[in-house]
Amino acid sequence: MLAKVYSATILGIEAYPIEIEVDIGRGLPSFSIVGLPDQAVRESKDRIKPALKNSGFEFPVKKITVNLAPADLKKEGPSFDLPIAIGLLSATNVIKSNRWDDYFILGELSLDGSLRAVKGILTTVLKAKALKKKGVILPRENAREGALIKGIEVYPVGSLKETVDFLEGKIDIPPFSIEAENLFKERRVYPVDFSEVSGQEHIKRALEVAISGGHNILLIGPPGSGKTMLAKRLPTILPDITLPEALETTKIHSIAGLLDSEEAIVATRPFRSPHHTISDIALIGGGSFPKPGEVSLAHNGILFLDEFAEFHQNTLEVLRQPLEDGIVHISRAKGSVSFPARFMLVGAMNPCLCGFYTDPRHECTCTPYQIQKYRNKLSGPLLDRIDLQVEVPGISFSEMSSEETKGESSQTIRERVNRARNLQLNRFKEEGIYCNSQMDKSRIKEYCSINEESKTLLGLAIDKLGMSARAYDKILKVSRTIADLEGSSSIETPHISEAIQYRSLDRKVDV
Repeated sequence: MLAKVYSATILGIEAYPIEIEVDIGRGLPSFSIVGLPDQAVRESKDRIKPALKNSGFEFPVKKITVNLAPADLKKEGPSFDLPIAIGLLSATNVIKSNRWDDYFILGELSLDGSLRAVKGILTTVLKAKALKKKGVILPRENAREGALIKGIEVYPVGSLKETVDFLEGKIDIPPFSIEAENLFKERRVYPVDFSEVSGQEHIKRALEVAISGGHNILLIGPPGSGKTMLAKRLPTILPDITLPEALETTKIHSIAGLLDSEEAIVATRPFRSPHHTISDIALIGGGSFPKPGEVSLAHNGILFLDEFAEFHQNTLEVLRQPLEDGIVHISRAKGSVSFPARFMLVGAMNPCLCGFYTDPRHECTCTPYQIQKYRNKLSGPLLDRIDLQVEVPGISFSEMSSEETKGESSQTIRERVNRARNLQLNRFKEEGIYCNSQMDKSRIKEYCSINEESKTLLGLAIDKLGMSARAYDKILKVSRTIADLEGSSSIETPHISEAIQYRSLDRKVDV
């Protein structure tokens, strides 16, 4: 007898519907799964057999063939355990109802018949809604994540037996619901604050500008100047994440298996800080079954690269395309996938190999050649994609110990950032972008016009520092953000002047 059950598989960040056909016929007892299954899918038969028996059902001792259609799409993961088991019970007339036609079913089976959580629930529920399915039957641990999508019912189950009883109409399971706004409020709590940082007011100002416009920023300073401490407090002043952004970010973290069952949604902008020994694939994404890398996990948030110049040069160079396009395309022999990667890059590095080139309290032991070689680890095209390059000076004892140097709280700074971001959201509401850093040439021309005095100043700076056309665009974008922070509708000369100061690496090394 033949039975059909519906589920989904994940490729990239998209879900694709899968029709699971289960046929039980005559012949020597066997259990085969076809349709390009991976190892986890092939092993499902070894989980399904004891799960059926331990749930009180008979396992059919017959020739069993399971086809996962379409057959040319690679299937991976243990989420097909439950739908295959339901198909077997339907094919043997244990389940006589055909209610499952209206549902996507997914879940990993334990040997005792209970269900474990699976990855990619949010994407699967979105696909089920698009296909006008009545609902999704999924493990109880995934219920909070699945219920984020409105307009489709989510039915959490804890075991194979409970699923069968539900499909047979023996028990009633109410659809699970959750309010995303309440989750946002619960998660927006930070253990650190900018008020804890003594001094460095001009660096805080640069970081505020960078966050307000979504600009990439590089901090250059000697060891102990507070670069890492400042960077780790950036999440506390990031603009509040919107619901569409949160859902998009949650999809990526769910597919990567990083979403906690109690968290349900990524309610704050992500902050990723990989070690400088990270590989190209771990940073950009990939593998035989392409998975999102750190640049995608930082989508709608911050990617912080500490010891920026210590990263392998090839690793840094792969950042150029996602920094420019906001998306990562990964091509393999088995197919191509794309992951979103619209993130803000924050780097921190020493000014030279010994670290003390700009520190007046320590003597630098590097030669001019060593300093230039160290800085040349960052290519010109990569630096062009970093909007702000800021020197962080060492902090004195008096600044560290003085109570008067305590700065503003993160809440106060975030309020200004939110006001500036709201201006940008209104400005670009018909453009499909969110902040100034995403402006292209045509938008820069439209929104970043400057007066003659500003043009003269900018021209002198570009000629003297030998900046590229991309650096010119970056200065205009940053100037637009500085004007937004001040509530100015036009870019004035002081805004241009401040933006030029944030291009420290465009100046030649003077030793």
